[in-house]
Parts: sequence; C-alpha cells; structure tokens
Amino acid sequence: MEKHLKHPVFQLVSETARKTGVKAYVVGGFVRDIILNRPSVDIDIVVVGSGIELACEVASQMKGNPRVNQYKNFGTAMFTSRWRDKEWQIEFVGARKESYSHDSRKPIVENGSLEDDQKRRDFTINALAISLNKEDYGTLVDPFGGIQDIETKTIRTPLNPDITFSDDPLRMLRAIRFATQLSFHIEDKTFAALERNKERISIISQERIYDELTKMIASPRPSIGFKLLEKCGLLNIILPELQALKGVETIEGKGHKDNFYHTLAVLDNVCDVSENIWLRWSAVFHDIAKPQTKKYVTGIGWTFHGHEILGTKMVARIFRRMKFPLDDRLKYVTKLVLLHLRPIVLSEDIVTDSAVRRLLFDAGDEIDDLMTLCSADITSKNQEKVKKYLRNFELVRVKLKEIEEKDRVRNFQPPVSGEEIMEYFNLQPCKEVGIIKNAIKDAILDGDIHNERSEAIHFMLARAAKLGLKPVKQIPDAI
Repeated sequence: MEKHLKHPVFQLVSETARKTGVKAYVVGGFVRDIILNRPSVDIDIVVVGSGIELACEVASQMKGNPRVNQYKNFGTAMFTSRWRDKEWQIEFVGARKESYSHDSRKPIVENGSLEDDQKRRDFTINALAISLNKEDYGTLVDPFGGIQDIETKTIRTPLNPDITFSDDPLRMLRAIRFATQLSFHIEDKTFAALERNKERISIISQERIYDELTKMIASPRPSIGFKLLEKCGLLNIILPELQALKGVETIEGKGHKDNFYHTLAVLDNVCDVSENIWLRWSAVFHDIAKPQTKKYVTGIGWTFHGHEILGTKMVARIFRRMKFPLDDRLKYVTKLVLLHLRPIVLSEDIVTDSAVRRLLFDAGDEIDDLMTLCSADITSKNQEKVKKYLRNFELVRVKLKEIEEKDRVRNFQPPVSGEEIMEYFNLQPCKEVGIIKNAIKDAILDGDIHNERSEAIHFMLARAAKLGLKPVKQIPDAI
C-alpha cells in the first residue's frame, strides 16, 4: 500500500506522529478508493491521541502554512492543501468509540483505539486503514474483511447491521448510495436490516436525506438506488410521490405502463448524455402527477390529462418539504416538467414555424435540456416506434435551430415595451396596454411580423386603432 501514499502529507504525518508519540492511520474512503482505483482528494487520518494537535503541528510545517479549521466538540480538525493542480481536503480525528440514544443519531463519544474507531464505521469497505507509523508504514489494517468485500462487490456492516442502522439511520441511505455509485450489492442480512429499520429514517433531517439522494442521482445508473429504496420500503417514507407511480391498472383489457419503472428508464437515459443534476431531477419528477390525473376513458384508454400542470405544483411542494434549493433550480425543474410534453406533440404533427417559435419562447435557455429530456422520455419496447420518434425529434431540433437563427425568439423581449405603449398613447397602466403588448408578442411568434422594432411599431399602431386609441407622440419618420 505504501506506493499509493504519494501525497507529501503522509510522510509529514508519519514523522510528526513519531516525534509527538502518537499513532496515525489513513482510513475510510481514501483507502477504499485506492483499491478501487477511483480518484479521491479527501484524506481522513485517525490519530490515537489528539487529532487537533497533530493537524496543527502538520499544517505548521507545510508549504503555505494552511489554515486549520478546528471542531473541538467533535475532536476533529481539517485543512486544505494544493498538490498536483488539485485541492486536497485533509481531516484529522482522534480515534474514538461511540454510543447512541434511541432518539438521536448524535453519538456519545469517548477516546478509543484504532479498533474502536474501525468498529464504528458504517461498512467494511470504509473500515480499512493504512498505517502511517514508521515501524509498519503502508501496512493495511483490515479487521472486518473489507478487501474481500471489495473483491466480491459487497456492502456489509462491520457489526450487527440492526445496531448500525438503528444507531445512525442515515447509514441506510449511505448503503444504497454506495451500492449505486459502485455497482455493489448489499449483503442479504444487511438488506434485511434495512427493511426492519426503515422507520428509523424519521429522525434524520431532510437536508441530510436530500444530500444522500443527490449523491446517488449523480451516479452513472441512479435507477439502481431508487429500485433498492423501493424494495426496502424507504422510498414510500421519504418520497411517497415517486412510490405512487409504481403499479399497473387494467380495465377492459387495457393497462397503462408502470410509470415508476418508466421514470427510472427516462432517468437512466438522461444520465447517458448529461451530468446535469437538475436535468436528472427533472427526469425523476416529469410524470410525478400521473397517479392523480389517471383516468380510463372507454374507447380511448388511459389518459393523464394535465399531469404536467399538476406536476409543477407537486414539485414545488416536494422541494419545500425535502429542503431542496428554492431558487432558480426549482424554477428550472418546474419549467421542464411543465413543458416536457410540448416537443413530443410537435414530433407527432406537422412542425409549424409558429409552434416552434412558441416553444422557443416558452423554453428559453432550457430548450436544449428540454429536448434532451423529451428524447429520453421515449422508452417504448417497440423499437420502430422509438426510432420514429427520435427521427421526428431531430426534425424538430433542425427547425428550432433554423427559427432561432432567423427570428431570434429565444428569451426575446417584445421590441416595444409596455412603458413605450403608455407613452405613445398617453395611457396609465390598464388592460389596453397589456392587450397591445401581448398582440405584438403573438404576432411575432405567429410569424405575422418579424422580431424587429419598425414592424412592431406599425403593428402597435394598427392594433391600437382597433381599440380606438390614437398616438399622442410623433412616430419617427425612420420607422
């Protein structure tokens, strides 16, 4: 293992620990990722002694004297170090043992040995340690078979999983997140403990749940995690709206698709082409209102009319409940949910310039992401149908590009503002101003006039005349 300890901090920690008479080990995710050959810039060092004192001593000897952030209540300290064009985060903690009360995931902490510290780790693959001590520098310490579990791609707890998950229920989400990120399987006994302890998730804050879900959704195949969440019963507790998509109802021999598995297929399709976390969340939520809008109509089949409109309201409620960011990211997701049917409708019909202009205007800068989501939404088992839709989507994309180059309607503002309309006709704010302004916008989007000021002014005068309005301001001759 010594060959993997390339960062200069390791030798510095080793020498400083020797001089101060403590033992030090690099532990956890850094060691796991060495073995998995995954990049990592987070180094966790366990000290059998004071982690804060060793961190301060090591930092004082490093180039640039990095500032040490100390967290005395937790016995930890950390600093950052720039090396090989990357920012490394190096955290020190005193070895400890923990005990928990039933109604909190905050442990009662005592000083402990390296073995005590490894026992408190969530999974065997995160309980690995490498000695930084001179007498056995680079030696792997693996008391729970973490190396074997990495080889067999297994998620397993070091101790009784019921105790592990009951003590800190966030570990249940971490188990599923690691299984998703690493494409590992959760050991049967460990998974059974997930099912038994699922209700304990109620003591975890929504912020921590959101954080774990977002890490999971950033993985190459997030569907793995959502299927595990559903299987163990956690999904119905933390995101019941997504759970409600599961299942198929049949009437008169006609059944609709299982919208839970359809949603996960759309999500994975998006992940194949985009790392945009919020586009991925848009895929999760795009059909979220289908259970509430589902209706069977004899002779037609299953309908979900208005699910995109109700979906935006549900997304806003979910964001508030789960402490998602209530900023432009919410606006982005709700916009994509609201518009996700529009390109599909266009691809099924003759693509008119007017329809494309309106789509460009409504989608704005999100038009490319919207088209990505809509392409991902084609999950039919009928491959000919999929190919037909995707071919039609390409035609829509070409049309979008042509219209944008010609008419510049993406995020456009009408060439004549409401203030100008009031000035031309000596009006106070009133419905006539809105009528004229919207008429100009619609005329541009319908292709009746170009997106140019002179044409917009002439159209404004004609529309105002129909309302019995006469300009009180001279119209420039150039117009």
